[in-house]
Amino acid sequence: MNGLPRSGDGSPEPSCVLLSGGVGGARMAAGLQEALPPGRLSVLGNTGDDFELLGLRVCPDLDTLLYTLAGRAHPDQGWGLQNETWQCMHALEELGAPCWFHLGDRDLATHLVRTEALKQGRSLTGVTADLARALGLKTRVLPMCDEAVGTRLRTREGLLDFQDYFVRRGQRDRVLEVEFAGIRQARATREVLEALAQAELVVLAPSNPFVSIAPILAVPGLGQALAQSAARKIAVSPIVGGRALKGPAAAMLESMGHEVSALGVARLYSGVVDEFVLDLEDEHLAPAVASLGMMPRVLPTVMSGPRERLALARALIRP
Repeated sequence: MNGLPRSGDGSPEPSCVLLSGGVGGARMAAGLQEALPPGRLSVLGNTGDDFELLGLRVCPDLDTLLYTLAGRAHPDQGWGLQNETWQCMHALEELGAPCWFHLGDRDLATHLVRTEALKQGRSLTGVTADLARALGLKTRVLPMCDEAVGTRLRTREGLLDFQDYFVRRGQRDRVLEVEFAGIRQARATREVLEALAQAELVVLAPSNPFVSIAPILAVPGLGQALAQSAARKIAVSPIVGGRALKGPAAAMLESMGHEVSALGVARLYSGVVDEFVLDLEDEHLAPAVASLGMMPRVLPTVMSGPRERLALARALIRP
């Protein structure tokens, strides 16, 4: 412990692993990256959202993490690249190609490089590490697994692939059940297992618990490694005041029969984490969270800008 980087108060900075989905998780990752010394953060990204479009392997959550951590993400929407152009997409529209999922000109470069590398036999973990290095990152971004896993949502209209539900159909369908195609064939990678074994702090980002965090925990070997880890384990609620700050988490809680509140999310994580972070607006739920066997922590969780992200990250790092 004597050789660890130390904070201003002299205590060693922890080695941290973040389980993350897209925009909300990426903001949490950016705060932790700034709060920790280089090399102390590993981010396990959800790949259940991955899909193929026009022959290209697209990894929306991994790319949002990479772009955000590199300071290149669009500042308002949180996904995609800043200063993006759309000439290729306009040309594809003229040719009648499917354009329901928008890929910017610079973003296309990422998908081209990834797809070619995967065709040459590289693992998704290796390709993602190459992309992170090319973007100048010290933070490790690790796919939850190398095998293809597809998040599928059961609705009254039938079974929908995640991107069909989320983008093509605009999240309008009521989700009755979530499943992960291919999950039984997936395996936690050596890199993920090593990160969890070495971690002193594990954070579940304020991402959708059903379609961002659950796929990661479902990877065979990963959930077990997390359970065996001696690290402090913390989850941050994506629900504030009974509403989701972004995305369909609140709607999914309601349609699948859960309480639409931070407490509803806490119940999903009972037995997985030791601490559960509530926003100031939900302080009244702290006793109920404590009754689940988790230590409630009440903090400002709305990451409206870099200052708020950093403040939350620093609060999470300190017990």
